[in-house]
Formats: sequence, C-alpha cells, structure tokens
Amino acid sequence: MSLDSLKSRIPDYAKDLKLNLGSVIGNSGLPAQQLWGTVLSTAIASRSPIVLRELEPEAKANLSPEAYTAAKAAAAVMAMNNVFYRTRHLLSDHEYGNLRAGLRMNVIGNPGVDKVDFEFWSFAVSAINGCGMCLDSHEQVLRKAGLEREAVQEAFKIAAVIQAVAATLDAEAALSAE
Repeated sequence: MSLDSLKSRIPDYAKDLKLNLGSVIGNSGLPAQQLWGTVLSTAIASRSPIVLRELEPEAKANLSPEAYTAAKAAAAVMAMNNVFYRTRHLLSDHEYGNLRAGLRMNVIGNPGVDKVDFEFWSFAVSAINGCGMCLDSHEQVLRKAGLEREAVQEAFKIAAVIQAVAATLDAEAALSAE
C-alpha cells in the first residue's frame, strides 16, 4: 500500500488527479511531518476506506508515533468542531455564538507535537469539511506563526486532491459493485 498503488487505481478519465496527487505529495516543499500529517488527517477526513488504506502505511512510516497520533487526533477533533462551528455560523440566530460550546477539545491546546503542525492539519481537515469559521481561525494562527500564504495553500491543495481522489475511487468502487 502506497502513494504509487493509490495512483495506479485512479481511472484514466481522472488523469489530472493522478498527476496532482503525485505533485502535492511527491513534490511538496513542506517539512515531512507537516506533509505526512496532512496526508493522514485528510485521508481520514475524506472518509474513504480506499484512500486511507493506501496512504496510512506510508504516512505512518514518515511520522513519529507522536505525530501519527496527533494527525489522527486533528481529524477526530475537527470532525466534531467543523460540524459544530459551521452550524453555529450558518444559523441566522447569531445568539448561538454567545453560548458556551461545552465540548471537550483539549487536544488542540496540547497536541503532543509542534502546535503549528497540528494547526496545519486542523486547517486541512477543515477545508474538506467546509467550515469557514474553522478555516479562518486556523489560517490566522498559521499566518501569525510566520507561515507564508503559499505554505498555507499547500494544506488545502493536499486536502482538495485527496478529497477528489477519494470521491473518484469510492464512486468507481460503487459502480463496479453494481
């Protein structure tokens, strides 16, 4: 199971995805921990068993045990936060924004890895889950930490490509099962 194996599964009609997948992962200028944590957390967020099975072993091999756990934690906590904060933001009654969330999310404050890496992964997961509030919040933290826009954009490029590959491969699997 690997990036090459995943690329080989992408159908010819989605050749752009195959090329983009190789590019955003294989040609990334991100530090290895940021890159592979983003790959793992977005593979989880894509909800695709195919994509996760193919990318997880390579991500695990490129991450410390702490980073591996933290990337999974970013996907988990953002799965909750993205629904909560997106809903709060979309409601026309803005008084919900004044209510205490009452949800545990301690891992954000103490992720067990560099805070910037965890924020980067949380940002990428938020891109997949479509939470504008979370995207803005994490982007501001990343920019204040000194990341340039080009680096921040790498997170949502990876998220976009992994999500597209997941949608394509899951659709092909469903169609071939018919």
